[in-house]
Amino acid sequence: MTRSIDRRHFLKTSAAIAAVAGAREALAAEKPQEFYELRAYRAPGPGKKKMLEGYLEGALLPALGRMGLDRIGVFTPMDEPEDHSVYALIPYPTLDHFSNMSSTLLADGAFQAAAKGHFDVPKDDPVFTRIQSRFYKAFAGMPVIEMPAQTAGKEARIFELRIYESHTEEKAALKVDMFNTGEIQVMRDTNLGPVFFGEALIGDDVPNLTYMLSAANREAHQAHWDAFRDHPEWNRMKVLPKYADTVSKITSIFLAPTAYSQI
Repeated sequence: MTRSIDRRHFLKTSAAIAAVAGAREALAAEKPQEFYELRAYRAPGPGKKKMLEGYLEGALLPALGRMGLDRIGVFTPMDEPEDHSVYALIPYPTLDHFSNMSSTLLADGAFQAAAKGHFDVPKDDPVFTRIQSRFYKAFAGMPVIEMPAQTAGKEARIFELRIYESHTEEKAALKVDMFNTGEIQVMRDTNLGPVFFGEALIGDDVPNLTYMLSAANREAHQAHWDAFRDHPEWNRMKVLPKYADTVSKITSIFLAPTAYSQI
């Protein structure tokens, strides 16, 4: 009896994963999916944070631009005054762009000159303690970054970074499917301003997905969330049995863009 139950569970799980994979392939055929690197530079204090931002603005972002990379977001935490981290979101059109980045930077004389002060800091007085990096593949339902309406005019804006962890790979895949088949569109319809959605390929808390929302301010963002929670399509989707227990932990981080952020 146990073997029979195990086999039925295996077949059910395999069918669910195959259905999710098929839906992804159909969506991905419409537009190539980007890859994202999300870096968190951990600066030890405000002075080092200022130095780090000088390097990012004056050396790294211009060099990435010469590589053909754009829409690079740079952000700082809003709610933790003692957190001097700087977050950088870097989109890559292909894996080759990501794998070739380090060698391209080493060969870029303008970058090496602009970054000299950053690289010359002594070992016992570093600009940052570590860089924590996560790598994602964009969702088929939102294969490229969607820029906030406020960005073009450099208007005030805030961002919410949300990380959804799952307790199994299958549940993580089903949550991605839920976004692809309706939840992203509900977020668009309720003005939550989605910027990107990424399935984590590498990181210290996989399986997870990560996404970013945008708004003019906190009050507007809360109103958009209220509209989302009242939306009939969301209320239909959230009780579907196939999507039960897909998220085991949610982390929310509010971020402000730097003056030189491209998002």
